[in-house]
Amino acid sequence: MSTATLPQRAAPWLALRFALREIRSGLRGFYVFIACIALGVMAIAGVGSLSASLTNGLSREARVILGGDLSVSLIHREASPDELRYLNAQGTVSQTAAMRAMARTQSGDASLVELKAVDARYPLLGHVTLKPDMKLADAITERDDVFGAAADPTLLARLNLKVGDKITVGNATFGIRAEIDGEPDKLSIGIGFGPRLMVSEPALRASGLVQPGSLVRWQYRVALRDADADDRRIDELRADVSRKFPDAGWEVRTRNNASPMLERNVERFTQFLEIVGLTALLIGGVGVANAVKGHLDRRRDTIATMKALGASGTRIVRVYLTQILLLAAMAGVIGAVLGAVLPFAVTGLFGAIIPLPIEPAVHPGQLALSAIYGLLVACSFALWPLGRAHDVPVGALFRDAVAPQPARPRRRYIAAVIAMSAILAALSVVLAYDKRVALVYVGAAAAVFVLLRLVASGLMAIARQLPRARSTVLRMAIANIHRPAALTPTIVLSLGLGIALLVTVIEIDGNLRRQFTAALPQKAPSFYFLDIPSENATGFSNFIKGLAPAARLEDVPMLRGRIVSARNVPADELKPSQDAAWVLQSDRGITYSDGVPAGSHVVDGQWWGSDYDGPPVVSFEQKIAQGLGLKIGDPVTVNVLGRNITATISNLRRVDWESLGINFVMVFPPSVFRAAPHTHMATLTYQGGGSVSEEGAVIRAVAAKFPMVTTVRVKDALDSIGSLVGNLVLGIRAASAVTLLAAGLVLGGALAAGHQHRVYDAVLLKTLGATRRRLLAAYLIEYLMIGSATAVFGVLSGSLAAWLITTNLMNLSFQFSALPALVATLAAVALTVVLGLLGTYRALGQ
Repeated sequence: MSTATLPQRAAPWLALRFALREIRSGLRGFYVFIACIALGVMAIAGVGSLSASLTNGLSREARVILGGDLSVSLIHREASPDELRYLNAQGTVSQTAAMRAMARTQSGDASLVELKAVDARYPLLGHVTLKPDMKLADAITERDDVFGAAADPTLLARLNLKVGDKITVGNATFGIRAEIDGEPDKLSIGIGFGPRLMVSEPALRASGLVQPGSLVRWQYRVALRDADADDRRIDELRADVSRKFPDAGWEVRTRNNASPMLERNVERFTQFLEIVGLTALLIGGVGVANAVKGHLDRRRDTIATMKALGASGTRIVRVYLTQILLLAAMAGVIGAVLGAVLPFAVTGLFGAIIPLPIEPAVHPGQLALSAIYGLLVACSFALWPLGRAHDVPVGALFRDAVAPQPARPRRRYIAAVIAMSAILAALSVVLAYDKRVALVYVGAAAAVFVLLRLVASGLMAIARQLPRARSTVLRMAIANIHRPAALTPTIVLSLGLGIALLVTVIEIDGNLRRQFTAALPQKAPSFYFLDIPSENATGFSNFIKGLAPAARLEDVPMLRGRIVSARNVPADELKPSQDAAWVLQSDRGITYSDGVPAGSHVVDGQWWGSDYDGPPVVSFEQKIAQGLGLKIGDPVTVNVLGRNITATISNLRRVDWESLGINFVMVFPPSVFRAAPHTHMATLTYQGGGSVSEEGAVIRAVAAKFPMVTTVRVKDALDSIGSLVGNLVLGIRAASAVTLLAAGLVLGGALAAGHQHRVYDAVLLKTLGATRRRLLAAYLIEYLMIGSATAVFGVLSGSLAAWLITTNLMNLSFQFSALPALVATLAAVALTVVLGLLGTYRALGQ
């Protein structure tokens, strides 16, 4: 009985019955299909689950991370009596002060420290854990006229100290009574350039480091009396704080945004990882198309028989689409399960060394979303080869073994492919943290697929137009590139994507390392000197010039200010670009100057005269101004020392940030801050770089002569940044390995899919007298030609992507690293040749 005469009620289940019967016969040819889908789904599910676990952990520990329900921080000054009375009326208040300082040993060694002074109520939430185990109050209290301190183990190692030893900070001597093993609010503070030293508030005042204009950050944490206050009450309190003290200039945070920078970084890195997962899925989609086409080729006789018995083209497509969806669902389940395990695996393996509150859990929403991505990719790439089988007549199916007839599927299948791809792209954009980046990614992915298909078509066209070669081996190799059912498009697509991604990662890695380990130290200052008292600025400069006469000293006045509004729009209502948002996130360094600062030049507007004494004006950095939507003539209000100053933008500057010299986003005329208390900062630059002994001598001499001045050795700061960059690049490499693995699987699957054609060719050609050596030589030349042409495109496109990311997103200079890119390309081409010849060698044995 033909399928056309089946009862209507059986028709809906017929496709499922046939699909299950096909699957029961084995999964031959679908292993790459399953692996590609499972790998991509695992990446997306794992990243989503890990991100959700971290977000939940941050939310659960938000009060502990922040140190209370509300936090307000001020730079330069302490809270006024009125401000303190208001905060105390809301709940229990704890005051801390943080600044950078120099710790000195009795032997003269010195080290930069992140000094944190706490009161008796600290911490309001959580616990400071010390070694040996003791209360924080006992560790930092004054005893026998010596203040106590708790130190980071790194400080002890750096200065060769142990618990019980003494150090000097400013004018105060401290006895180290414990090592810091845990700090509950560490994540809300951010990353410092020196190890932590925790002392009492009276000790900080006794050190003499707190002077007018000193870079001290005073922070006030408030634990509400109503501990169960909901988020709405917290947000109302935040608005009330800003409304009652509009000129305070403080940064207000609540437990709802305990660590905004960390949360933003988590979201951004999550988006990057999700893009990597989507890339793996898209590359895997090529494997899906190969697997479906190969499966239909193997089932050619079955399809012809079904059509001969009356099955319609729609019925054929429905049967095999059902089979594809079942396999994609199975692969999605495998990937989702592996992704769900990832947060638990990360916590179990690295929980002790990752300072983040990850709360592992199963997140059904993330898992379902990743499975949907897998099904969409499977449908998008499977419908084309499935639709092609709809209208092929029975006779053509049998002839397809020797005379393949490429044909486009019906319009409805083309429309379905476009619809699935559009849904996938829309989902990627709508759910993205940064929709602009997601749109660029979707456009770039589409462009790369089109370009690679054009490269393949161009390569085949060139091979088709080449003159007939005299060498039989060369003639066979060229014919294999452009013949019907050639592997050229599939190899170019999978290999091109893999090489492009590999080169992109290598180039970004190389440029980041060059920026922070090679190029910058050659032109960067050797030291930054902070908190130089204004009255001692001249004496300090003379001292440094006598200490290092061959080095160049640059000295500028410095204050800290917070942008309150711009263009008469409050700062929290501005919509800055991603590159300029950091300027509004906290207070910024500002300065004043008669002339244009070194390392910058005016690109728009006019600089004020040396004797300017008119209304407040300001010079703004050009790119930041553009990111904030500012132009010459716009007003900008900055809060400095609790006073709002509104200045008009008089000119825009372009700044060479890479020099690491003293540069500021905002520069004012001297008349604006003539009476304001402030300090100076300076840089010291050795021509050609200073030796270790010279730099060590400077640190010791400055620490002894000017104990209030903080010395930051640039190499140490760069080492800290380099460590962060190294960890970031390591994460990028690990994440990209998923995509590269998918590309390798697709490449191997593509070559395996061509095995049947290779067997047919080998048998026919050997019958005509071809030797195994000649056939291997022909295949070797074919793979080398395809691989080399694809490698050129991969290197160019990968380098272009790396250049765009490095210059536009990271704002760094770009330098092409030829050798690593060449090595990676040669390795990828060699992999293609090896995999191809392995499959070919098997075919030659038949």
